[in-house]
Amino acid sequence: MRTSIATVSLSGALTEKLTAAARAGFDGVEIFENDLLASPLTPEEVRARCADLGLSIDLYQPMRDIEAVPSEEFARNLRRAEHKFRLMERLGADTVLVCSSVSPLAEDDDALAAFQLRRLAELAEGFGIRVAYEALAWGRHVSTYDHAWRIVEAADHPALGTCLDSFHILARGSDPKGIEDIPGEKIFFLQLADAPLMAMDVLQWSRHYRCFPGQGGFDVAGLVGHVMRAGYEGPLSLEVFNDVFRQAEAGPTAVDALRSLLVLQESVGLTEPPAPVVPTGIAFAELVTPDVEPLSEILEALGFARTARHRSKPVDLWQQGEARLLLNTGPAARRDGTQLAAVGLESPDPAGAARRAEALLAPVLPRRRAPEDAPLDAVAAPDGTELFFCATDRPELPSWTGDFEPTAHKSPVAHTPLVAHESPVAHESPVGGGIHRIDHLALTQPWHQFDEAALFHHSVLGLGAQESVDVADPYGLLRSRAVTNADGSVRIALGVGAAPSADEGGRAQHIALATGDIVTAAHRFRDAGGRLLPIPANYYDDLAAKYELGDGELEAYRELGILYDRDADGAFRHCYTETIGRVFFELVQRDAGYRGYGAQNAPVRLAAQHVRRPVR
Repeated sequence: MRTSIATVSLSGALTEKLTAAARAGFDGVEIFENDLLASPLTPEEVRARCADLGLSIDLYQPMRDIEAVPSEEFARNLRRAEHKFRLMERLGADTVLVCSSVSPLAEDDDALAAFQLRRLAELAEGFGIRVAYEALAWGRHVSTYDHAWRIVEAADHPALGTCLDSFHILARGSDPKGIEDIPGEKIFFLQLADAPLMAMDVLQWSRHYRCFPGQGGFDVAGLVGHVMRAGYEGPLSLEVFNDVFRQAEAGPTAVDALRSLLVLQESVGLTEPPAPVVPTGIAFAELVTPDVEPLSEILEALGFARTARHRSKPVDLWQQGEARLLLNTGPAARRDGTQLAAVGLESPDPAGAARRAEALLAPVLPRRRAPEDAPLDAVAAPDGTELFFCATDRPELPSWTGDFEPTAHKSPVAHTPLVAHESPVAHESPVGGGIHRIDHLALTQPWHQFDEAALFHHSVLGLGAQESVDVADPYGLLRSRAVTNADGSVRIALGVGAAPSADEGGRAQHIALATGDIVTAAHRFRDAGGRLLPIPANYYDDLAAKYELGDGELEAYRELGILYDRDADGAFRHCYTETIGRVFFELVQRDAGYRGYGAQNAPVRLAAQHVRRPVR
């Protein structure tokens, strides 16, 4: 179906909004009146600009407080409407949105509303314009779509139809099934928005918290299904009022918006893009760094060994069990310090995963590679993290590990015999409390891309999105949302929060490493010279009050800075290394049934990290 977006959904001047919509791939736009009033372009010039960009003008909006008013007021409204219709002729727009009245002059009289809307439609018809009447969720007397339709039906004029808006319908809790009783030709326009489920004034909810379909809690796809079954043939159009989008760059927001419509069309069976290829594991995490020494010291203390080096690039492979880390000291590493730059996702069909990503507007990244290098496809996540679709040591596909040549290495300190520190925690684990895989990655998002990132990872990668969690940072709230595959072999925690001070260089990312015996692993890390994040004694006093722990557990946790959480399905134990640049590591011992990330401990960890400055 054709796609459209209201200019109010994007930031910037009108010309910037139009350019962003066209570049993203939209077919048309709704011109929001305030955008036109603030533009130095004449209506004719706006029309020409849209034509040059390949955009149709699908709607002009809004016209407010028209119907069910005293005759003197209605006469003034008709005069106002005539001026708007003349402007729309110049603009080249043939449909106007009329919102149900919120005026204190409006009367609770459906017959009067129908009569006056018919008069308005008669006037509009003379200009070749259609009137789409929409029920605002906070309308004075008309606030539901079925009420608005009854008035349109009573008015009975060919130039008068209804506009359906998913926010106004779903925020009111109306049953959208009744949409199927409206003749499709009388649904003049469809506006779409999602929103997080919130208990607040509906007007404020609408004005500040709308988001694109798939980013909130509404069943927008179900509503669209009802509209399609009614026989609607117009565009799918986005009208989103959102404080974040109004401040974010228009281009990426427009791409995010169109992606949401592509996924929506797929979900209701209107299109069939390449199917999602869900990753089955984390093949590697790649760190770029200007100075490999601090990282190599931490990795050796954690028990990793440098096992291979890329044949043509300054990239080393460090490995322990199935946990693989790449350390890149190339030119890109010299600008911003140590950071997590790329993730390799184990894929059952790397080429299929790349096709899916490209179909959903994920930018495919050019890659400099030698002829003998494995053909790795990579796309950029919204935060700029490079995502590689990988096959690791599978005979039927080229393996990225074939690009690396083994290196002779001295066993790291953590592999040498040490005095045993017996863990008081019962477990099934590799011998000696070694690390066996990457448990999860925590990727901090730019403040304006959190919802986009959640939709991207769900739609492009096929990962399931969990509920958002808010945790207290000493300098504000940190919002987190995890995405994961069905068996938990891929877990990515997406976070956003108050920005740290400028001298910190940006909020840190982290890599969580799974071990079956965190006490032994922490002891060995510390004995090998590693520094664990100190946790205040007050935390352990509180922990003793919350849980009955086994003999020696609390003392071991207190000594090593290990945090503890428990739910109905299991326990979670974790501790942290110091931060190097923008990266730190987490050691994790997760019971099989535990699905969380220790969120209740996050405020303690964040406060402790603010005290400890990162190592450069």
